[in-house]
Amino acid sequence: MRYTVLIPARLASTRLPDKPLADIAGVPMVVRVAQRSCKSGAERVVVAADDARIVAACEAHGVEALLTRTHHASGSDRLAEACVQLGLADDEIVVNVQGDEPLIDPSLIDAVAQTLASHSDAAMSTAAHAIDSLEDFLNPNVVKTVLDARGNALYFSRAPIPWWRDGFAKHGPTALPDAPAPLRHIGIYGYRAGFVRQFPALPPAPVEATEALEQLRAQWHGYRIAVHVSTHAPGPGIDTPEDLARVRALFAL
Repeated sequence: MRYTVLIPARLASTRLPDKPLADIAGVPMVVRVAQRSCKSGAERVVVAADDARIVAACEAHGVEALLTRTHHASGSDRLAEACVQLGLADDEIVVNVQGDEPLIDPSLIDAVAQTLASHSDAAMSTAAHAIDSLEDFLNPNVVKTVLDARGNALYFSRAPIPWWRDGFAKHGPTALPDAPAPLRHIGIYGYRAGFVRQFPALPPAPVEATEALEQLRAQWHGYRIAVHVSTHAPGPGIDTPEDLARVRALFAL
C-alpha cells in the first residue's frame, strides 16, 4: 500500500506562539512529527507550511516541506493546496498527521491508511480508542464517536455518546456504558487526494458549526468515515506551554 503523509503547520497559535518551531530536545516540534511519521510505511512525508521559516527549519533537518498560502481558513484547505502542488492522483491515499503530535505512533498512521484502503466506500478514515474514564466521557473537549456494524462512524460529538438511557435514568451518568463501550476520537485522518481537493468546496454543515467539528461536514453531505479502533490512547499532543513542558520532559528521559 502506497500513501503520503501530509503535516499542515501554521506558525500563528493563540496559546503557543510559533508552535511548529518550538524546541524539543534541540529539534523543532514539526520536525519531530515528521521524523516519527517517517517511521511509518508512508512513501513520502511532507510538511505543508504557511511560513518560510517552517520550510527552512524542515529542510535544515532533511524533511521535505512546501510553502502554502498564509490565509487558509482551516488545515483542510492547506491540505488541498498541498495535494495540488504535489500533483497527487485522485485515488492516492493521504494521511493528515497534526503538526503538534511529536509522539505520534507510526503504526497508528499505517492503520489509518490501511483502514481507508480496505473501505472502498469510505471517503475518509480516522481512529478512536476506548474511553476508560467517566471524566473523559463527560468532558466536551473529548470528542466521542459511535460506529456502525462495518466500522464506519455514525456520528461524532462532544456530548457523551452513546447515552445509556436505562443506566443513567435514575442517578445520571455515574459509570461508563458497557455495551457498546464509548470511543474517544483521535484527530488523525486518511483521505483520497481527490476528496481532499473537493472537501473545502463543500458547504459547511449546520451541525458542524454547532459541535465545532469539521468532520461532520463530510457526514452531513453523505460521505462515510471509516474508523480504526486502537487498543491504546495516543501520546500527548501539544496545545499549551504546559503541554510543551510535559513533552520536553519525556524527551529528556
